[in-house]
Amino acid sequence: LLFGNRIFGPIWNRDSVACVVLTFKEPFGTQGRGGYFDDFGIIRDVMQNHLLQMLCLVAMEKPASTSSDDVRDEKVKVLKCIAPVSMSDVVLGQYVGDPEGEGEAKLGYLDDPTVPKGSTQATFATTVLYVHNERWDGVPFILRCGKALNERKAEVRLQFSDVPG
Repeated sequence: LLFGNRIFGPIWNRDSVACVVLTFKEPFGTQGRGGYFDDFGIIRDVMQNHLLQMLCLVAMEKPASTSSDDVRDEKVKVLKCIAPVSMSDVVLGQYVGDPEGEGEAKLGYLDDPTVPKGSTQATFATTVLYVHNERWDGVPFILRCGKALNERKAEVRLQFSDVPG
Protein backbone atom coordinates (compact mmCIF):
# COMPACT_ATOMS: atom_id res chain seq x y z
CA LEU A 1 0.00 0.00 0.00
CA LEU A 2 2.68 2.49 1.01
CA PHE A 3 5.36 1.70 -1.54
CA GLY A 4 3.00 1.15 -4.48
CA ASN A 5 1.02 4.35 -4.01
CA ARG A 6 2.71 7.75 -4.07
CA ILE A 7 -0.18 9.46 -2.31
CA PHE A 8 0.70 7.83 1.03
CA GLY A 9 4.47 8.43 1.03
CA PRO A 10 4.42 12.05 2.20
CA ILE A 11 1.90 11.39 5.01
CA TRP A 12 3.14 8.00 6.28
CA ASN A 13 5.08 9.43 9.22
CA ARG A 14 4.94 11.06 12.65
CA ASP A 15 3.98 14.43 11.21
CA SER A 16 0.66 13.10 9.88
CA VAL A 17 -0.11 9.95 11.88
CA ALA A 18 -1.32 10.32 15.48
CA CYS A 19 -1.28 6.57 16.22
CA VAL A 20 -1.36 3.14 14.61
CA VAL A 21 -3.72 0.46 15.96
CA LEU A 22 -3.14 -3.19 15.05
CA THR A 23 -6.00 -5.48 16.04
CA PHE A 24 -6.53 -9.25 15.95
CA LYS A 25 -9.83 -10.43 17.42
CA GLU A 26 -11.34 -13.92 17.46
CA PRO A 27 -15.02 -14.51 18.37
CA PHE A 28 -14.32 -17.94 19.85
CA GLY A 29 -12.41 -19.24 22.85
CA THR A 30 -9.89 -22.06 22.97
CA GLN A 31 -12.43 -24.65 21.75
CA GLY A 32 -10.97 -27.49 23.78
CA ARG A 33 -7.36 -26.55 22.97
CA GLY A 34 -6.84 -24.70 26.23
CA GLY A 35 -4.09 -27.05 27.37
CA TYR A 36 -2.02 -26.12 24.32
CA PHE A 37 -2.97 -22.45 24.48
CA ASP A 38 -2.17 -22.21 28.19
CA ASP A 39 1.48 -22.98 27.46
CA PHE A 40 1.74 -19.99 25.12
CA GLY A 41 -0.98 -17.43 25.81
CA ILE A 42 -2.22 -14.71 23.51
CA ILE A 43 1.06 -12.77 23.54
CA ARG A 44 3.16 -15.61 22.15
CA ASP A 45 0.31 -17.04 20.05
CA VAL A 46 -0.64 -13.82 18.26
CA MET A 47 1.08 -10.63 19.41
CA GLN A 48 4.77 -11.44 19.19
CA ASN A 49 4.50 -12.95 15.73
CA HIS A 50 1.44 -11.86 13.73
CA LEU A 51 1.00 -8.35 15.12
CA LEU A 52 4.72 -7.57 15.22
CA GLN A 53 4.99 -8.69 11.58
CA MET A 54 2.21 -6.26 10.69
CA LEU A 55 3.81 -3.48 12.74
CA CYS A 56 7.06 -4.02 10.84
CA LEU A 57 5.31 -3.86 7.47
CA VAL A 58 3.62 -0.59 8.42
CA ALA A 59 6.71 1.03 9.96
CA MET A 60 9.56 -0.16 7.74
CA GLU A 61 11.33 1.91 5.14
CA LYS A 62 11.17 0.89 1.50
CA PRO A 63 13.46 -2.11 1.01
CA ALA A 64 16.12 -2.03 -1.69
CA SER A 65 14.13 -4.74 -3.50
CA THR A 66 11.26 -7.10 -2.81
CA SER A 67 13.65 -9.96 -2.10
CA SER A 68 12.99 -11.71 1.19
CA ASP A 69 16.44 -10.72 2.48
CA ASP A 70 15.90 -7.01 1.80
CA VAL A 71 12.41 -7.04 3.33
CA ARG A 72 13.74 -8.94 6.37
CA ASP A 73 16.55 -6.42 6.82
CA GLU A 74 14.07 -3.51 6.90
CA LYS A 75 11.86 -5.35 9.40
CA VAL A 76 14.86 -5.98 11.65
CA LYS A 77 15.71 -2.27 11.56
CA VAL A 78 12.20 -1.51 12.85
CA LEU A 79 12.40 -4.13 15.61
CA LYS A 80 15.72 -2.71 16.79
CA CYS A 81 14.07 0.72 17.17
CA ILE A 82 11.26 -0.50 19.44
CA ALA A 83 11.79 0.52 23.06
CA PRO A 84 11.39 -2.14 25.77
CA VAL A 85 7.80 -2.49 26.92
CA SER A 86 6.85 -0.95 30.25
CA MET A 87 4.22 -2.83 32.25
CA SER A 88 2.33 0.45 32.58
CA ASP A 89 1.75 0.17 28.81
CA VAL A 90 0.27 -3.35 29.01
CA VAL A 91 -3.25 -4.58 29.76
CA LEU A 92 -3.88 -8.32 30.16
CA GLY A 93 -7.14 -10.16 30.61
CA GLN A 94 -8.82 -13.53 30.49
CA TYR A 95 -12.29 -14.15 29.12
CA VAL A 96 -15.09 -15.33 31.38
CA GLY A 97 -18.34 -17.03 30.48
CA ASP A 98 -21.64 -15.28 29.90
CA PRO A 99 -24.35 -17.09 31.89
CA GLU A 100 -26.94 -15.71 29.47
CA GLY A 101 -24.94 -16.65 26.39
CA GLU A 102 -25.47 -19.63 24.12
CA GLY A 103 -23.13 -22.53 23.45
CA GLU A 104 -19.48 -21.72 23.94
CA ALA A 105 -20.31 -18.15 24.98
CA LYS A 106 -21.46 -19.55 28.33
CA LEU A 107 -17.99 -20.89 29.02
CA GLY A 108 -15.03 -18.94 30.31
CA TYR A 109 -11.40 -19.85 29.74
CA LEU A 110 -11.20 -21.66 33.08
CA ASP A 111 -14.30 -23.71 32.15
CA ASP A 112 -12.32 -25.46 29.41
CA PRO A 113 -11.42 -28.87 30.93
CA THR A 114 -8.04 -28.80 29.16
CA VAL A 115 -7.01 -25.57 30.94
CA PRO A 116 -5.11 -26.05 34.22
CA LYS A 117 -7.19 -25.08 37.25
CA GLY A 118 -6.50 -21.54 38.43
CA SER A 119 -4.59 -20.58 35.27
CA THR A 120 -3.77 -16.91 34.95
CA GLN A 121 -2.76 -17.13 31.28
CA ALA A 122 -3.84 -14.08 29.29
CA THR A 123 -6.40 -14.55 26.52
CA PHE A 124 -6.45 -10.80 25.81
CA ALA A 125 -3.58 -8.35 25.60
CA THR A 126 -3.08 -4.74 24.64
CA THR A 127 0.22 -2.94 24.63
CA VAL A 128 1.65 0.32 23.37
CA LEU A 129 4.96 0.22 21.53
CA TYR A 130 7.08 3.08 20.26
CA VAL A 131 9.35 2.91 17.22
CA HIS A 132 12.18 5.32 17.93
CA ASN A 133 13.33 6.33 14.48
CA GLU A 134 13.08 9.46 12.38
CA ARG A 135 9.81 8.47 10.70
CA TRP A 136 7.83 7.24 13.74
CA ASP A 137 9.34 8.77 16.89
CA GLY A 138 6.55 9.62 19.34
CA VAL A 139 3.79 7.74 17.49
CA PRO A 140 2.15 5.05 19.63
CA PHE A 141 1.64 1.67 17.98
CA ILE A 142 -1.21 0.01 19.87
CA LEU A 143 -1.36 -3.77 19.56
CA ARG A 144 -4.59 -5.51 20.63
CA CYS A 145 -5.46 -9.18 20.43
CA GLY A 146 -7.77 -11.60 22.11
CA LYS A 147 -10.02 -14.62 22.08
CA ALA A 148 -13.77 -14.85 22.75
CA LEU A 149 -14.38 -11.27 21.64
CA ASN A 150 -17.36 -9.78 19.82
CA GLU A 151 -16.15 -10.35 16.25
CA ARG A 152 -13.52 -11.81 13.95
CA LYS A 153 -11.26 -9.00 12.84
CA ALA A 154 -7.70 -8.43 11.74
CA GLU A 155 -6.94 -4.84 10.86
CA VAL A 156 -4.37 -2.10 10.78
CA ARG A 157 -5.77 1.36 11.42
CA LEU A 158 -3.82 4.59 11.06
CA GLN A 159 -5.33 7.50 12.94
CA PHE A 160 -4.24 10.66 11.19
CA SER A 161 -3.53 13.83 13.14
CA ASP A 162 -6.02 16.66 13.13
CA VAL A 163 -5.40 19.25 10.48
CA PRO A 164 -4.62 22.64 12.02
CA GLY A 165 -7.17 25.37 11.52
